[in-house]
Amino acid sequence: MDIQIKGAREHNLKGVDVTIPKRKLTVITGLSGSGKSSLAFDTLYAEGQRRYVESLSSYARQFLGRLDKPDVDSIDGISPAIAIEQRTSSGGPRSTVATRTEIHDHLRLMYARVGKTISPISGEVVQKNRPEDVLEQLEQESAGTRFIVSAPIPQKSDRTRKQQLDILQQQGFSRILDAKGNAHLIADVQSEEKENQTSDLAEPWELIIDRLAVNQGDEDYTSRLLDSVETAFFEGNGGCTIHFTDSREPWQFSNRFERDGLTFPEPSPELFTFNSPIGACRRCEGFGHVIGIDPSRIVPDPRLSIYEEAIACWRGERMSKWKERLCLAARENDIPIHSPWRDLTEAQIATVWKGGKGFKGLDAFFKYLEEKSYKIQFRVMLSRYRGRTTCPDCSGTRLGKASQNVLVGGKDLTYVLRLPAKDALDFFQSLELTAVEHEIAERLIHEVVTRLTYLCDVGLGYLTLDRSSKTLSGGESQRIALSTCLGSSLVGSTYVLDEPSIGLHPEDTERLIGILLQLRDIGNTVVVVEHDEDILRAADHLIDLGPLAGTEGGQLVFAGSQSEWPKLSADHPSLTASYLNGHAKIHLPVVRKIGPDYIQIEDAFKNNLKGVSAQIPLHALTSVTGVSGSGKSTLINEVMMPLMRQALDGLGAT
Repeated sequence: MDIQIKGAREHNLKGVDVTIPKRKLTVITGLSGSGKSSLAFDTLYAEGQRRYVESLSSYARQFLGRLDKPDVDSIDGISPAIAIEQRTSSGGPRSTVATRTEIHDHLRLMYARVGKTISPISGEVVQKNRPEDVLEQLEQESAGTRFIVSAPIPQKSDRTRKQQLDILQQQGFSRILDAKGNAHLIADVQSEEKENQTSDLAEPWELIIDRLAVNQGDEDYTSRLLDSVETAFFEGNGGCTIHFTDSREPWQFSNRFERDGLTFPEPSPELFTFNSPIGACRRCEGFGHVIGIDPSRIVPDPRLSIYEEAIACWRGERMSKWKERLCLAARENDIPIHSPWRDLTEAQIATVWKGGKGFKGLDAFFKYLEEKSYKIQFRVMLSRYRGRTTCPDCSGTRLGKASQNVLVGGKDLTYVLRLPAKDALDFFQSLELTAVEHEIAERLIHEVVTRLTYLCDVGLGYLTLDRSSKTLSGGESQRIALSTCLGSSLVGSTYVLDEPSIGLHPEDTERLIGILLQLRDIGNTVVVVEHDEDILRAADHLIDLGPLAGTEGGQLVFAGSQSEWPKLSADHPSLTASYLNGHAKIHLPVVRKIGPDYIQIEDAFKNNLKGVSAQIPLHALTSVTGVSGSGKSTLINEVMMPLMRQALDGLGAT
């Protein structure tokens, strides 16, 4: 049964009666203000969601938002509805592309289950041994091989060595091993120490737990060995040593997660999420930024050299002495003071900040200002150069340093999260794992690859997975929600979308249409509020509201299949059909007037911009276009706008 709407009077709708076919792609179009959203969201979605909520228990309903019944006579054949609106939904200050698409949830499980912790000192894998690991290795030895299970004797600060040996004797232990591998009775060692005040035995000593011979397949041997190793781990504070009666080196085992003298946290899902205090960077608490000295305010114009006063805080008669000291020591510290700031290497910039031979750097300068902050002029100066900056501890990754030691496919989680979605997809599709690791992570990899594929299919392959949700445009946010819906594989529902083509280049629109059709083909009803011609022509069913906007709209002008559009006459009230059929056209001015004044952008390097220079005329309408991910928003929102604010604040940008 199709969805039957009768007498819809929400907002400016004038008793609209319309049929929306199920499991089809329906596009609602018309002028802005003609009632499209009133029909799609305030009527269809609101009633579908309201009926679903009312089907739940009263206890469950208290946690869900209440939707009023729309002003409509009746709606029949409706299914549970899901709305994907055209708005930016940040989801919180820690929300990212990866968290919103649930990719991060699957990644943290993957790294916790199959990730290998690597010591940053030796580059070796950090492992935690179990008694079964010791048994497994010993079973590789030939039958009858004799060995000793021992444990290091821990030094207790509140006990003497004699007291420690007495306690071990009371626990039933009778022998120790010296550093040369010789066994001694504890009683003999104590007697010797009592007579000579000290022992001649080479240290450190180890406690002998058991003496055994390899006997594969014997249950008593297996049980005894496992118990002995467990005891060794307990008495040795996690350490266990296997000494062989021949001259080979002893085997060292530990049930502590450590290597090269460092103790590492065991991989767990909480270690790989910045929404947990366990995994979040301690300094920025998982936000990726802190309030501190903003480098972009210190050097507002990187085209200038140090000699040309690129460093804004060292301008003026009073503070210029800091610059003069740097210039005098520049040659000795290999700092080119006549080169543009942007041409300096990272090492040279670090020297300017930290200081060098013969001069104090920017860090010392701002420390000096903080010491003098009891004076108002210094407090004002500090506030001028403070801003939200990348966290220096985690470099903006939001995760603690411990997570960076855990690798999957040779890469840590922060590396993967900084990849664009299309590159991350290539990484996981070519990921090589062992047979055991693949069995553990197969389902997780499938979920990650599926979600990354949908992200790319909706034209968002250029977004990095760690991109903050609040920096996304409304169109990007909506398409992320669309990809999430596809990833959930929900069927039998009604999806209501608000202009998903906004912000898309025509090259990406075709892929979006494929996604909408895929959502339809798996068994859903898709209703889209849209103006894009390609999407209109791809629809199974079209609904045109109008004929005009506001009080002159709210009427059903046309409803039918896309094939019926060309049959409409030129005097039909549907303005949409008039333009699609070529009866009406937009007349463009032949001559355009552009004034002499303009905003000059030179050599913009930000995100993927590669030295872009552009002029934007004042008092004129300028369009910045390009395929998704080409750098349009970066050029305007992240380059031009911040520099304009700095110029208006008097920080030196021109």
